Amino acid sequence: MTDSKSEQAKSHGVSRANPYLASITANFPLTKEGSEKETRHIVIDIRGSGISYQVGDSLGIFPSNPPYIVEAMLQALSLEPEEEVTSQNAKISLKEFLSKHVVLTRVTKKFVQLLQQKVSSAFARKRLEEILQNEKELESYLWGKDYLDLLEEYPGISLNPDELVSSLGRMVPRLYSIASSPLLFPEEVHLTVAVVKYKVAGRMRYGVATGYLSRFAKIGVKEIPVYNQPAKHFHLPEDPSADIIMIGPGTGIAPFRAFLQHRTAAGHRGKNWLFFGEQHQKTDFLYHEELLNWLNQGILTRLDTAFSRDQPYKVYVQHKMKAASKDLWDWLQRGAYVYVCGDAKRMAKDVHQTLIEIAMEEGRMSQQEASHYINVVLAKEQKRYRKDVY
Repeated sequence: MTDSKSEQAKSHGVSRANPYLASITANFPLTKEGSEKETRHIVIDIRGSGISYQVGDSLGIFPSNPPYIVEAMLQALSLEPEEEVTSQNAKISLKEFLSKHVVLTRVTKKFVQLLQQKVSSAFARKRLEEILQNEKELESYLWGKDYLDLLEEYPGISLNPDELVSSLGRMVPRLYSIASSPLLFPEEVHLTVAVVKYKVAGRMRYGVATGYLSRFAKIGVKEIPVYNQPAKHFHLPEDPSADIIMIGPGTGIAPFRAFLQHRTAAGHRGKNWLFFGEQHQKTDFLYHEELLNWLNQGILTRLDTAFSRDQPYKVYVQHKMKAASKDLWDWLQRGAYVYVCGDAKRMAKDVHQTLIEIAMEEGRMSQQEASHYINVVLAKEQKRYRKDVY
């Protein structure tokens, strides 16, 4: 970013519509060799951006597509990289458009429709027509495929730049919970990134954002459009003496690392209890040394871990909560705040149900009373139950 652009960011404010071009200064694995997952710690340099953030906020990132997919698509369609196309009322090169403005790892129905019209084989046209008539079959056909797969399956297709541009899905930012405190790192943002990767047809595939951050973005090059996304409710209690219970398996640990950094630097006197879960303690204990240091220093009052695959039966954070139900209920009755971060589909629902069960057992409540206490009293009236789930 030029100095004038940097000044513009300061004067007009960095936002989704006006992101700042940041760089990565560190990118290293948190998972150990032998892990079934790849989770990385990534540091984004925001010096000179004018961005300020609070713990609990998220960083919005506009990723770019893998360069090899962009180049292979241009070659397969015999299109010139520097040919100009229009995007958001601006003229840019086709290469830049394919790199930054559209998602190339997930194929649109519109592109398949265009392909169906362009293929020369009557058999292929009929097959694609049948696939397009059944949404479930279309979804199954496209699963795991990118545009390169379809261009390899149907070689020799001819598209002009305007046809291609209009058939692709637009790139949208991805939000990552910030894993650092501005009190310690005012000019950096730390992220905890679980890399999405899998192999299809002999070729490695990556999630568009996680692949970009972990593999394709260059260290030290200001090329990553970023902005701060403030949290509405997911901030620390205003009272520095309030106790907090943090439930964050996997990358859900990110904001709680920030919380612990912040409470330490700010001298908060409240107690801190963390529930963390992953697959294996030996390979997947994210921020292991930091957490144990905080525990030894008394900053982390209690640490309950659930490593699901380290025993014959699965153990998750909700099981650890249930095992500690009396203490957890005592903390709640003394005014503790509960924070949940991570998977919305399963983990957050299971944790929510466990809180209701603890209220029933320890609070001697009926199911209706316990549900009202967790859903209404704790969450809405007292605002002591806060979630950042995705």
